[in-house]
Amino acid sequence: MTTTDAWHGVAAEQADEVSDEAGVRLRRRSRALLGSLLRPYRRRVAVASLLLVVQNISGLAGPFLISVGIDAGLPPLVNDGDGSVVFAVAAALAGATVVEYAARRAYLEFSARITHGILYDLRRRAFAHLQRLSPAFHERYTSGRVISRLTSDVDALTDLLDGSLDDLVIQGLNVLVIGVILLVLDWRMGLLTLVAFPFLALIIGWFRRRSGPAYRRTRETVALVIVHIVETLGGMRAVQAFRREPRNNTLFGGLATDLADADRRVIRLMAVFAPGVYGVSIATTALVLGVGGWLAASGHLQVGVLTAILLYTRRFFDPMTQLSMFYNSLQAATAALEKISGVLEEQSEIAPPADPVPLPVHAGRGRQVELRGVRFGYRDDRIVLPNLDLTIPAGQTVALLGSTGAGKSTVARLIARFYDPLGGSVRLDGVDLREVDEAALQAAIITVTQENFLFRGSVADNIRFGRPDASRAQVEAAAAEVGAERMIRALPAGFDTPVGERGTRLSAGQRQLVAFARAVLADPDVLILDEATSSLDIPSERAVQQALRTLLADRTAVIIAHRLSTVEIADRVLILDAGGIVEDGPPAELLASGGRYTALQELARR
Repeated sequence: MTTTDAWHGVAAEQADEVSDEAGVRLRRRSRALLGSLLRPYRRRVAVASLLLVVQNISGLAGPFLISVGIDAGLPPLVNDGDGSVVFAVAAALAGATVVEYAARRAYLEFSARITHGILYDLRRRAFAHLQRLSPAFHERYTSGRVISRLTSDVDALTDLLDGSLDDLVIQGLNVLVIGVILLVLDWRMGLLTLVAFPFLALIIGWFRRRSGPAYRRTRETVALVIVHIVETLGGMRAVQAFRREPRNNTLFGGLATDLADADRRVIRLMAVFAPGVYGVSIATTALVLGVGGWLAASGHLQVGVLTAILLYTRRFFDPMTQLSMFYNSLQAATAALEKISGVLEEQSEIAPPADPVPLPVHAGRGRQVELRGVRFGYRDDRIVLPNLDLTIPAGQTVALLGSTGAGKSTVARLIARFYDPLGGSVRLDGVDLREVDEAALQAAIITVTQENFLFRGSVADNIRFGRPDASRAQVEAAAAEVGAERMIRALPAGFDTPVGERGTRLSAGQRQLVAFARAVLADPDVLILDEATSSLDIPSERAVQQALRTLLADRTAVIIAHRLSTVEIADRVLILDAGGIVEDGPPAELLASGGRYTALQELARR
């Protein structure tokens, strides 16, 4: 199968899997989510429902009043010139219209507050939950799919709540109330109208069974289109560098075709459903007119009642016809709710401690880090660290070296608790990281990586990122400590210079210096530098190394770097191979031993 074919088939396979194996669970889960969103608004929903009932009854009063005007008002008006009944009916019609208008206006105000409250709660809940999920989730669940959940799926729910839901409810009430009114006006005509129900039930049941998977597939293909757009734009430099544009266009064309096919499938279903309902309504109306006309002509049915029955019959089937339009929004929102509820159901692999243990109070900044019998792999069939034991005393700077895949970054991620070990434990001052309070752990350990992310805002805002309450003087002092102050003051607005999206207004080296200043200001007990100086030029690296000697003093630090000049500031060097430590000692001793570290130094000099 080609890459294009694989992309093409994903949406259909996921839609079939959902509809065949997990449809019931998805519906139960989405209903639970909707119930939890509606729960805080129970009273408002009750008031809005009452207003809808009032609006519905007021709107349906018209045909009944017309029948009264025809049967009870016209004879005295024609025969005796007495128009009191007609005038009373006209006044009642005007009053019903006013009540309908007032109820409708009040309902729209109530429903708007409910809708905006629900969507606000949903967005905040989803966004907060996504931030709590571990890095493993975000590596598995692409950013494009996350964006789709928070944008297009929420928009689908917005379309339903803002425009279609009240219409669906009103039309449902119309069907119920009109059915009762028809039976009250004339039970024979009422039963005749209800003959259409079995046919309508067949059509609606057929549409419901087939439309669910169709709309789910539409949501999946929309998500895949967003994923492809986000990945392409995010990696635009690589796309253009490798002349990937034609291939990406081909992939996008395939995804767009899948989306068009999914939309056409929905349209084909609608093309059968809407005319089918309309055909049943026309046939039933013709039957009512024929039988009712014969009864009226034979004196067994009043003309006004027949008129009201015909008007009600038309209104009875109008909701059925309009349901084809409303069902689009309903099914799209249902599919979107299923997707959002799926994200909210995700559990972080990094579970918060049930009974948090405080870190021991200590003098100074460094803390001891221990890995005891640690076993870890990103997949069960690919173990990176089979059984690692490592102790880093408080205040010591350790450099990790080794070939790609040796486990250097994995050790750093475990110490930062981005992942939990499959076996053994990682400890900070003797306390298992799985038992440490999350806030205390986040304050104690900071990681600076090669691709440090800068957010929209000023340089000062980004330095203050880990400590929002820091003063301007503290921000400037942190920048000075890592040798970034001169560079920052040379920018157009100094510390107030906007960094742009993802920090694109700064060079890679400038972004790295800002990230160092951010870490200094956060003042952690344990600092992890994962290829943190790789984006710096030689002069900047030397300035940072001088600053790091001051920064890392009395602080526990783990340095991962390919540049051996960065490693020279470490107190201790560990050489890793296949997840195990093969050399361990001070840089000078290892260099004199003639082992792997010596070989790495010789390669660096060539």
